[in-house]
Amino acid sequence: MSFTENDIIQIESHDLTLTAVRKQIEIFETGIPHTNISDAATLNHGIIPLNDASIKEYTETFEAEKDKKSILKFVPASGAATRMFKFLFRFVEEYNANEQSLNSYINKTNLRELSLFMVGLEKFPFYHQVLELLKSKGVAYDTLSNQEKIWHFSKAMLDENQLNFGNQPKGLLPFHDYKNNHISTAFEEHLYEAALYASSNGVAKLHFTISEVYKNKFTQEFKSIQSQIEENTGVKFDISFSYQQQSTDTIAVTLKDRPFRDSKGALFFRPSGHGALLKNLNALDADIIFVKNIDNVVVYKYKEEVATYKKVLAGILLKLQSKAFEYLHQLDSEDVSEATLNTIENFLTSELSIKISDEYKKYANRYKIEYLQEKLNRPIRICGMVKNEGEPGGGPFWVKDHKSNQSLQIVESAQINLDDPKQENILKNATHFNPVDLVCGVKNYKGEKFDLEQYVDHNASFITKKTKNGKDLKALELPGLWNGSMADWTTIFVEVPIITFNPVKTVNDLLKTPHQTK
Repeated sequence: MSFTENDIIQIESHDLTLTAVRKQIEIFETGIPHTNISDAATLNHGIIPLNDASIKEYTETFEAEKDKKSILKFVPASGAATRMFKFLFRFVEEYNANEQSLNSYINKTNLRELSLFMVGLEKFPFYHQVLELLKSKGVAYDTLSNQEKIWHFSKAMLDENQLNFGNQPKGLLPFHDYKNNHISTAFEEHLYEAALYASSNGVAKLHFTISEVYKNKFTQEFKSIQSQIEENTGVKFDISFSYQQQSTDTIAVTLKDRPFRDSKGALFFRPSGHGALLKNLNALDADIIFVKNIDNVVVYKYKEEVATYKKVLAGILLKLQSKAFEYLHQLDSEDVSEATLNTIENFLTSELSIKISDEYKKYANRYKIEYLQEKLNRPIRICGMVKNEGEPGGGPFWVKDHKSNQSLQIVESAQINLDDPKQENILKNATHFNPVDLVCGVKNYKGEKFDLEQYVDHNASFITKKTKNGKDLKALELPGLWNGSMADWTTIFVEVPIITFNPVKTVNDLLKTPHQTK
């Protein structure tokens, strides 16, 4: 496939190479193989259950070790909040109070979310802010009919010349309404939460991946709340930011797999999903890294319970990592006994859920040692899993690769061949859901950082259909950060309660109990 000089200049301006772009187009042409799930991970079959005794043990392990470790909380927070208000954007654009009643509109469009929004209106954290704005604009809100009220209210929230919520970063939207008229953001809630479990020696370090255009807004928000939070928690905060790198963008193609061009004939590149953030994560240096999405927060009264389970996951990481490091040092010695090999094999299978190859038994001792070293010397992730209550997204599965090796993986439904009855049946039998609740160990037994780019399954990319200026295109997303990007990590799944998972995917989620203070 030939490219013009202008194309090459454009490709290089994205910090990409012609070879990389050709490889991307080749992926579109050949397609991406489906992930072969062999079983759902369930309790005691890939997912570790917890009880009061184990919760106490792992919490104490973390508390005893945390001040000896460097700790970081990594929060992907790149996106605008547009999707949170999708149904309201449609309502504001379509509805005309002079032409039909609100009930008639809702029945016709089936926008049931609008009914819930209306019922909960006064419970939203931005309720009084919107009313103040309408008042300043001369809108006599109290004199309006109910259908006019809801339209003007929604318009004020979303209009780009008013509050413009849909084009704000989700992390800086009003999330929780506390007494004394204090309205908190998800960004602020992450700081309070980090003080409870992600601090070491009185300092909590947090790293947010954001869109570069929002950098000043996040910096200003931190300056305005820093002294109050530090006073309330007794913890100092060290905040850093990074952006999704242009070099992780991918070329878009037409439905016939030719480079997609805009109206001026230029190539079209798109951000490649949260898998692109592996570069950002790889640039960080800490012994323990907590990973949690920006919108998964709770009001303060639930934070202690949430923090407990973060400590548990970190305690499990420290216990398993300590054993793995001890065994790796033993494997480095010149004389490794048969008993030692047996002990390490048992550790792999019983505690790390690693299925040892059938070929292993045939190996000479030196190859057994190499095999065990390769399995042990990897980054480790401990992943909280909640019971599946119908949320869309990924889940924990046993996966079989092209060599018939089985491993634990987080798999999105889009990666599974739903036309295969066996695969679909395994998916239906899944009991748990991935809430993106990870604790990561990214250093080896010698204290050196792993290069996380070496542990990616590049076959776990996604091809999705999108539109640009009304034209269909195909887009390529890199292996998801907690999906294919961590495919070759040591993976441990742990059951955690549903209180640890409270995302705000639509504005109505703010009406749920974990987001309400009253």
